[in-house]
Amino acid sequence: MARTGDPARAVTGPAHRALDLVLDRGSPVPLYHQLARQLEAAIEGGVLTPGDLLGNEVDLSVRLGLSRPTVRQALRSLVDKGLLVRRRGVGTQVVHSRVKRPLELSSLHDDLEAAGQDPSTLVIRNETVPAPPEVAAALGLAEGGEVVLLQRLRRTHGRPVALLCNHLPPDLLDLDGARLESTGLYRMMRAAGVALHSAHQTVGARSATAQEAARLDEEEGAALLTMRRTAYDATGRPVEYGTHVYRASLYAFDFRLLVRP
Repeated sequence: MARTGDPARAVTGPAHRALDLVLDRGSPVPLYHQLARQLEAAIEGGVLTPGDLLGNEVDLSVRLGLSRPTVRQALRSLVDKGLLVRRRGVGTQVVHSRVKRPLELSSLHDDLEAAGQDPSTLVIRNETVPAPPEVAAALGLAEGGEVVLLQRLRRTHGRPVALLCNHLPPDLLDLDGARLESTGLYRMMRAAGVALHSAHQTVGARSATAQEAARLDEEEGAALLTMRRTAYDATGRPVEYGTHVYRASLYAFDFRLLVRP
């Protein structure tokens, strides 16, 4: 049982690793928040790893000397953040942390790779198609003229995270399918001599369609983050128009806001 200032060896995983939790009952910080914060730190720090089992609410409440509602509230907050998942017949289990991506002109593949998220890509479509009106306007092409359509499913640790749809001018670069599955689009563009300079990007949200839900392993109607972006090279030429959707349960955009003087 946890006491003020005393560690509670409360959580064990498949390898019987123990986690020390210190709950300060004299603190003004609610106990559920203390528990959630320490569990989150253990997950982010690698002390608890994907697949570790935390046990059920009854076990945890007995081990920590806490009420079940307190434990339930702490676990629910981490489930909502995508750090834990409840599995019927298994219990509460650690999953990979939510992807946090900075808002800057970079490839999702490169960002995931840099964050140790083990990205992989399935190329769904890679073909030349007539440019729809919205795409033609964004890329400065004639409506109905040729444009390259690229659709990919991006995964991290084997889990689908994003559906990526990109349109590019037909003469920009050779989009080799094998390379697209092993590296990022922007890395390929830079290697082909495309000097990416800036972009206009809009972030939003909506519900998943049936097709998107099937691809992303979500329920139809689940929350998705959306991103629409037009990227430009150093001469101001539009070189890419992307419309992407991301699982809100696993993905977040990370903003840094500055105060104007």
